[in-house]
Amino acid sequence: MIGLMGFGRFGALTARYLAKDYPVQVFSRSQSPEDIADSGACAATLAEVCRQPILILCVPISAMPTTLRRIAPLLRPKTVVIDVCSVKIRPVQWMREHLPPDVFILGTHPMFGPDSAADSLKGRKLVLCQERMPDGLYRRIHRYLTDCELEVIETTPEDHDRQIAVSLSLTHFIGRSLSAFGAGKLKIDTEGYRRLVYTLGVVEHDTWQLFEDMHRYNPFARQARIDFMQAMHLIDEKLSADASTED
Repeated sequence: MIGLMGFGRFGALTARYLAKDYPVQVFSRSQSPEDIADSGACAATLAEVCRQPILILCVPISAMPTTLRRIAPLLRPKTVVIDVCSVKIRPVQWMREHLPPDVFILGTHPMFGPDSAADSLKGRKLVLCQERMPDGLYRRIHRYLTDCELEVIETTPEDHDRQIAVSLSLTHFIGRSLSAFGAGKLKIDTEGYRRLVYTLGVVEHDTWQLFEDMHRYNPFARQARIDFMQAMHLIDEKLSADASTED
């Protein structure tokens, strides 16, 4: 049995895939038992989901500390608590700080969402940060994920956040900037521009809270933004200098 806390778009996707292989109980304050049942899972109380041997937290990054304090007294020894946050240093620190020492911790970041993985998990990337859990149990979870045809990437929270500051946070920053600029489909376009518009579609399906959290709680995200904007400024200055010489 697997417990799941949170039933937003990603929580619903997680429940749907896991329910194919395991009984899944979901605690949600906003979704109806009927909506949860449609995913193949069943609605449950917070105490019930916390009694399961595996508990997956599908909550916003900024909600993690409050969530962890709330569930800590309800967990049994050797429960595996898994987060799915798109940053890893801070959530792992919070889990170590707030959860009992006899509870296991596994940091994860599924590199896909309800749109990209709507039909299949095959070839989708999932990051694992083994923190506080036995090797044997970790390997069983790893094996299950690879059996689901996921590409599993094992790394540290710091290495994850350093890379994701560019591959995710900066990408979303560019996408949000394009949206604020007013970019959209054009009749006279190029393949490169169509790829930019595709980025717009990807980021606009995510909430502002996720966008804000992935920058606020990633210690490397701000520097990535600064470096990128400085590079843009240098290119703009070069263009302006080249134009002035022609005059």
